[in-house]
Amino acid sequence: MFFSAIHERIRFIFLISVIILVAIIIKVFYIQVFAYDKLSNLAESLWSRELPIKADRGEIVDRNEKVLATNVTTVSLVVVPGQIDDPEAVAKDLSDILGTDYQDMLKHVTKSTSIERVHPEGRGLDYEIAEEIDSLGYDGVYLLKESKRYYPYDTVLSHVLGYVGIDNQGLSGLELYYDEYLTGADGAIKYFSDGKGNKLELTEVYEAPTSGITLQLTIDLDLQLAIENELDNAVSKYDPEQALIVAMDPDTGEVLAMASRPTFNSNSYQGYTTEIINRNLPIWMTYEPGSTFKIITLSAALEEKTINLFEDTFTDSGSIHVDGATIHCWKAGGHGTQTMLEVVENSCNLGVNTATHINFKKAL
Repeated sequence: MFFSAIHERIRFIFLISVIILVAIIIKVFYIQVFAYDKLSNLAESLWSRELPIKADRGEIVDRNEKVLATNVTTVSLVVVPGQIDDPEAVAKDLSDILGTDYQDMLKHVTKSTSIERVHPEGRGLDYEIAEEIDSLGYDGVYLLKESKRYYPYDTVLSHVLGYVGIDNQGLSGLELYYDEYLTGADGAIKYFSDGKGNKLELTEVYEAPTSGITLQLTIDLDLQLAIENELDNAVSKYDPEQALIVAMDPDTGEVLAMASRPTFNSNSYQGYTTEIINRNLPIWMTYEPGSTFKIITLSAALEEKTINLFEDTFTDSGSIHVDGATIHCWKAGGHGTQTMLEVVENSCNLGVNTATHINFKKAL
């Protein structure tokens, strides 16, 4: 009986050991096969760091591929607090070079984060300033390439193109509407560090950024420059509150040129009021069609054969009375006797009104 009880216990312990061993084998198999990628990524995230490399924004060009919006290379400052041995000295030197407050800079270099972007004072640095920072040779202080949006023609097409923010995100105009396509994919320089942030002597990994898509417009830059010049002349001569021009291809409806006044410089939009930068007058403003509708009116009269451009005449005395209202011609004293073709040529208000009246009477 005694030995039998011992054997029972041994068998029980053996069975439990086998069950535990099988459970361990299953768990190891699960980790190695099913959970490997997830756990590997989590482990790598503990010691892998990235220095971001901003992608170039896609260019905007006219119908002849002349560049309307492009990018210029700038430099930005980032710090890795865990790699900085003397935060006070680094903060003092950086604040002196950038002309910023020492305490603010000290907060950047001592912040509890893996990578700290010095914003906004460290963005878009001049090359001279970047060289001063680079000459310091501090560990944990990095200068990264960035691209800044640049509009080579300043105020030309400003309302159409719009502008971008400090992070190259579209904020207005085509820059905003097509931001999804113009924005590229950022790259990075991957490096490895220990738990304290100290850089490990392992091979860095470079992931190249992908530039955004080039956007080609129907705009003709030469025609655009011509209408911009005409608008400037009109504003200089007549000093209007607003002025605008739109040029289109009548066969396709393509917009070949579009401009308005007041305007702004897309490179420095911060210096203008929101009313100026956000109002593209040709598509924002409502206004009467005016004389442009005279062509439609006369076309209807010709279609119905109620008038003859060459034989019918009209005498413009300068004004007529219609239903108790007085309609004046734009020319004081009127145009005198004209053929209906001359009514079109002179854009005569009264002559077109008469053609409309004749056509209306026939329709009744």
